[in-house]
Amino acid sequence: MTQRERYEDAKDRYAQVGIDTEAILSQIGKIPISLHCWQGDDVIGFDNDGGLTGGIQTTGNYPGKARTPEELFADMEKVLSLIPGTAKINVHANYAIFEEDGFVDRDKLEPRHFRKWVELAKKYNMGLDFNPTFFSHENAASGLTLSSPDEEIRQFWIAHGKACIRISQYFAQETGMPCVMNIWTGDGFKDIPADRMGPRMRYKDSIEQILSEPYDRSMVKPCIESKVFGIGVESYTVGSAEFALSFAATHEGCMPLMDNGHYHPTEVVSDKIPALLCFYPEFALHITRPVRWDSDHVVLFDDETKEMAKEIVRNDALERVYMALDYFDAGINRVSAWATGFRSWEKALLYAMCTPNKMLKELQDTNQFSKLMVMQEAAKMLPLEAVWDEYLAREGVVGDWEFYNEIEAYEKNVLLKRS
Repeated sequence: MTQRERYEDAKDRYAQVGIDTEAILSQIGKIPISLHCWQGDDVIGFDNDGGLTGGIQTTGNYPGKARTPEELFADMEKVLSLIPGTAKINVHANYAIFEEDGFVDRDKLEPRHFRKWVELAKKYNMGLDFNPTFFSHENAASGLTLSSPDEEIRQFWIAHGKACIRISQYFAQETGMPCVMNIWTGDGFKDIPADRMGPRMRYKDSIEQILSEPYDRSMVKPCIESKVFGIGVESYTVGSAEFALSFAATHEGCMPLMDNGHYHPTEVVSDKIPALLCFYPEFALHITRPVRWDSDHVVLFDDETKEMAKEIVRNDALERVYMALDYFDAGINRVSAWATGFRSWEKALLYAMCTPNKMLKELQDTNQFSKLMVMQEAAKMLPLEAVWDEYLAREGVVGDWEFYNEIEAYEKNVLLKRS
């Protein structure tokens, strides 16, 4: 049986439970997913020669890491050839590219330092998202940035945040697409603090000063990302979930951002998504895979990934949730990691869209819980693979069983030559 014949059979089977796969295939490829630049070089960036510091860590030493903007762009372009759908590029501020006038510190960054990122985005008709970088810097050595009691350091980081607002505005103007600007810091303490409120009040004031920088609210989407703890700040994190949600709820034009690795091990973001949809018009999501803690493993087509996608789809929130990938694994081929994670999230969205959500909701609302359980299990066995393969074929992207051949060839011809 050919791939097309398998799809036609699958289409008929899905139609029996009220699913129009043709409508789904015409929609899924238009959903923007932000591809993070930092997987390609282990979050190092281009503005410092030191290691990664400030509450995050990358492990592994797989050969072929990108060392220059040109190598990073080449790797990202290879990834774009291996993924279906609509990608954006998510850039961190430490990926500024210094050319004519040389290096400037983060408080002095300007749109021109990201011109090449705009050129790459325009080449593929993609949008750009942005992140201030509050780590891997001498002014983050104390563990506090926007919440620092040292006013000189705090003002440095406020200036950096304002510069990033201006760069986000530049991205939106140049691409014609909204730019999500995510504020995350690793601020906190290793051991029990004497003052929990003071740092949070300084953090609140700092973010308010950053957001006082003028920007087009229809095109620049600031958000606040929370975290439960980080390396070296195990006892107290300034930007907790309660802080981020409360700040976004009380400051017009600011969204919360949920990273599904940034909560206690027993918490799941899939349950938080519908809760936030009750109150927030829009919010952002960082999609990763935590293993025992916020370890940022490559996204897989696993249970929680599927559940997050289902909550977005079944609640008609595809246009309300800004989706971005966030992981960095240096122990495997980085191009493979990028593409695998992107394809996995696309699979999760397709799975969610091909689930008979209306029927299942009706069973729940009519208290038919025994039947609901049976039908939920039956839905797991619907022929998703044939629909996925058809999606890849229509997008002109290599299938799952041939996918790694492309990775091996790129590794041999490009990545291994770097070392």
